[in-house]
Amino acid sequence: MAIGFDDLKIKYEEIADARKMSGLRVVLGAYPIPGPWRESCKGILHVKGLKYVPVRTGNPGSPDVALGMGGSQSQLIEWTGQASAPVMAWNDEKPRSGWVDQLNLAERLAPEPSLVPAKVEDRALMFGLANELLGEHGLVWVKRLLMVHGPLNSLPADDPQRPFFTYLGEKYGYSPEAAERAALRIRDIVLAFDAQLSRQKARGSKYLIGDSLSALDIYWAACCAILHPLPPEQCPMADAFRGGAYGNDDPRIEAALSPALRDHRDFIYATHLEFPIVF
Repeated sequence: MAIGFDDLKIKYEEIADARKMSGLRVVLGAYPIPGPWRESCKGILHVKGLKYVPVRTGNPGSPDVALGMGGSQSQLIEWTGQASAPVMAWNDEKPRSGWVDQLNLAERLAPEPSLVPAKVEDRALMFGLANELLGEHGLVWVKRLLMVHGPLNSLPADDPQRPFFTYLGEKYGYSPEAAERAALRIRDIVLAFDAQLSRQKARGSKYLIGDSLSALDIYWAACCAILHPLPPEQCPMADAFRGGAYGNDDPRIEAALSPALRDHRDFIYATHLEFPIVF
């Protein structure tokens, strides 16, 4: 099932209009790709029942949006001081572009249900494991090196797509050696999550931390797409990204991504999150 920008279901406001509004506004971009940071933010707000105004960046028909880059970022930079989505803006407070700050704001605006464990040991474990997914040099961060590895080693020099992948490679420090380190790092992170899930199941819990849903479950569900996307009927993402940027062909990562971890992603989406995913 192909999906394009004309198929977007969410009504996005422009940044210029959103800046004049009060309340909660969330810059999500406006493209049919289940970005892990984007879907994590959406998932937290969905669980907490927080209503917000979705905001897009740039023109959804522009080539850089089609590549997942989000269009012209000048207005976003002017508003938030940086160029990445998602961003949460609450009234006149400073916009929040980091996943930790976004979770803390959501906890303040809707304390229940809390997605942060009450026990300090569980809380430290949750944020530590979440950082392995979403933080700098975490799973999603280093997956970018694998996204460009194949194209840079297969596309001819005159291919019109090559400059885009060259740009990304330079931005994120690509080299064949860096890509190999990234694959091993992703494998180790996935193995750590599999071990944590096994420990939790052994004590009778359905969740990654404690005995109830936490932000970590949402983060894993969202980040799993970068390695193993949900099927089209559940995640109608842009076909150009399925199996490429969103997928995995490294057998070491595939072996680490256990059926239990995939099932946990499915359980979290089916039980707690908006399903199918809406763009």
